[in-house]
Amino acid sequence: MKQKVVIRVTLNNGKKNARSKAMQIAVGLQGVESVSLQGEDSSQIVVVGDNIDSVILTSLLRKKVGFAELTSVSPVSTEGEKAKQETKPSESGIQSMVWPTYQAGVPYYYQPGAPYYAYEVAGYNQNSYNIM
Repeated sequence: MKQKVVIRVTLNNGKKNARSKAMQIAVGLQGVESVSLQGEDSSQIVVVGDNIDSVILTSLLRKKVGFAELTSVSPVSTEGEKAKQETKPSESGIQSMVWPTYQAGVPYYYQPGAPYYAYEVAGYNQNSYNIM
């Protein structure tokens, strides 16, 4: 689901790169398609994308930039784009196949440790006391 998130951020807190840092944080989040600054003093960050977690974005901006307040979260309608895509058939009549994306990662392999062996030492008695 595409959504539009508006977050108000105080960007004039003495830091030089506050605007660019805020935009980099917003772009680094998964699912973000576009980021823009709006408002009369460019204090609102508007983020558009698929399934954006607005709470995580707001808390990241609070940690890295300063004060951030979640103003609104609203769905973006894409009905016009879907209608255009559905009415345009392929010329050859063959449907294209879309493969699911693969999340690359490091596989986890279980490697058992070395076996544990217990040996009894001959001639050692725990109950004997030597007083010197």
